[in-house]
Amino acid sequence: MSAPRGRPPRGRPPLPPGPYLIVGLARSGAAAGRILASRGEVIGCDRAARAEALEIAGVEVHLGSEGVELLDRVRTVVKSPGVPSSAAVIAAAHERGLEVVGELELAWRLISNDFVAITGTNGKTTTTELIAAIHREAGISVAVAGNVGTPLSSLAGEIGEQAVVICEVSSFQLDDASAFAPECAVLVNLAEDHLDRHGSADRYRQAKLQIFANQRPDDLAVLPADLAELLADLPADLAELLADPAMPRVITFGGKRADLQLRPGGPRSRGGALWWADELLMPVADIRLRGAHNIENAMAAAAAALARGLETGAITGALATFAGVRHRLEEIAERAGVLFVNDSKATNVASAAAAIEAFSGGVHAILGGSLKGGGFAGLRAAVEARCRGCYLIGAAADTLAEDLHGTVALNRCGDLERALAAATAAARPGEVVLLSPACASFDQYTDFEARGEHFRALVEHDCERSRRTTRE
Repeated sequence: MSAPRGRPPRGRPPLPPGPYLIVGLARSGAAAGRILASRGEVIGCDRAARAEALEIAGVEVHLGSEGVELLDRVRTVVKSPGVPSSAAVIAAAHERGLEVVGELELAWRLISNDFVAITGTNGKTTTTELIAAIHREAGISVAVAGNVGTPLSSLAGEIGEQAVVICEVSSFQLDDASAFAPECAVLVNLAEDHLDRHGSADRYRQAKLQIFANQRPDDLAVLPADLAELLADLPADLAELLADPAMPRVITFGGKRADLQLRPGGPRSRGGALWWADELLMPVADIRLRGAHNIENAMAAAAAALARGLETGAITGALATFAGVRHRLEEIAERAGVLFVNDSKATNVASAAAAIEAFSGGVHAILGGSLKGGGFAGLRAAVEARCRGCYLIGAAADTLAEDLHGTVALNRCGDLERALAAATAAARPGEVVLLSPACASFDQYTDFEARGEHFRALVEHDCERSRRTTRE
């Protein structure tokens, strides 16, 4: 068994004082409410949520309430990631001088384990699960949580002290962080996203870079070599920390321009193989995941694991066997030579473009959903190079049609069922029907997972009907 090297986890700041108001009672908020219920008076509010379990746990629940009227009774507001900072209750809490803390921050203060935190615009779920797979391959106990699905708060008091927490963190969670300081922080990539929530690309970028803001000099910072130019836009103290050549804990991966590399020796892809400095890790062809973007994810995971002292064999073993995560280039079925792929987690342009480019051609792409700000011109090159047709759904259909005009055949289908039927009818053997929306899902679904599950159900139903017809 190999073990991560480095200092043990630091002590955590104390919890802010109660009573507490939990704003937003979906997964993260509900988990925070349950863990705080044993630590003092807890009130929860949500405009619409199921809260029976929280009431049983001792949380006073107010449904259909934004919570402003409850602020006189509390000293700390715990904000779920889905609640915008512009919400009336959050603005009122700040005006009254109450402490506002995010669920990520709260949970981190309650869990003293070694933390590896991963963020990025695209690929963070895959990279999170890859890093976890590498640790498991090395025989190290892990607990995977955060934006990946399991609320981080639910781990408090439930995991062994030796377990490494592998935590996916979103820009929403980082925007609410104050002291959060993982022992290892990984930034996979950075592209424009969530302009509807953050208001500008600069504010979104600063939220992502918050993952490094509180790290100590002997913590580990992992970031893409080609993002080194971002240092000019960081706070001066953080830029100095990351750029200091005497600081050995900054590792970069990938990159095409040597002058942009912060630190030599990180994982690189050259000559069809992955290298760590002058050590050959493995042929790229041996990585099980599909697509050039997943080579970057593999390098990010390898950089974090190698710098933490894990054995090379654990890394190459995990990269060779890890099959991916649900809703991310997930191969659902093959029928009559046509491959059906669920990439519902592709909720922005960069992610959808990478998915389309993961195939050599003949792609029938289902695009659309709710708008997040920004346009879709960034899809044009991938669509022109790889797609046979695009099938447009949801609130973004008009914008997609305008931005992709003149590329390939654009079919306005309205909803996923009609889009899948049209794409299936058009696809030929050797081609791909790909759900990669480049949009959020909230116009027609509760989340990207519900959209992906609907796609899976439609494909499986169609395949079963086809099998019955063939037998008859």
